[in-house]
Amino acid sequence: MSRQAQGAVLLILGAALLSISAFSTTYVNYVKPGFRPLLIGAGAVLAVLGLLSVVADVLGRPAAHDHDHDHGHGHGHGHGHGPRVAWLLAAPVFALVLVAPPALGAFAARRTDGPPAPPRTAAYHALAGSEVTELTLGEFIGRAYAPSGPSLAGRQVRLIGFAVPAEDGRGWYLARMQLRCCAADALALEVAVHGAPAPAEDSWVAVTGTWIPWQHGVPDDYAVPAVTATSVTGIEQPAEPYE
Repeated sequence: MSRQAQGAVLLILGAALLSISAFSTTYVNYVKPGFRPLLIGAGAVLAVLGLLSVVADVLGRPAAHDHDHDHGHGHGHGHGHGPRVAWLLAAPVFALVLVAPPALGAFAARRTDGPPAPPRTAAYHALAGSEVTELTLGEFIGRAYAPSGPSLAGRQVRLIGFAVPAEDGRGWYLARMQLRCCAADALALEVAVHGAPAPAEDSWVAVTGTWIPWQHGVPDDYAVPAVTATSVTGIEQPAEPYE
């Protein structure tokens, strides 16, 4: 692989990173928002290194060309296939830019283990006195497991996520993926929804409803909390799809 081809691949990689992080928010489909400065920095470094490599190769090419000409054209022809094959390394990058994979959805939620049961020692402040309180799925699940679980009792909450039909065809879940670092380590946060028909799979919705208390107290093993829905409203995917 020639220096020029190596530089071009680095330049393409850097431009792709900058495209999804500096000039769009596509990167949030793969990593947490806090990684944006690192992605921008890595993209800039790769782009600069690639550009310098290409420029250095172009400036040094005349002398190299004369040397190859003195030794005949056959020798140079034998190395022509290497750079062309090496360009295939850039194919995944073009695919990422042209056809960016969407954020993880119902397919991934079905194939990930649920989160571990939240610690029973977690303490939550009392919910505000408004008629409807918006909570993340993570906080809703944590409150359901907290010893002060009654803080949810009878309270109207609003939860946002995407719809995941139950595998047995009965009922559905409101879900959202939670990241520690990136999409590769995502866990599915789910809340069972009762009292409302299932929306289309992967559609983003806001569910307003009330928590269904545990029948026999907080379970020892993880069990999906549930709500009785009073309204389900379709919404656009949030700018940050993960919790």
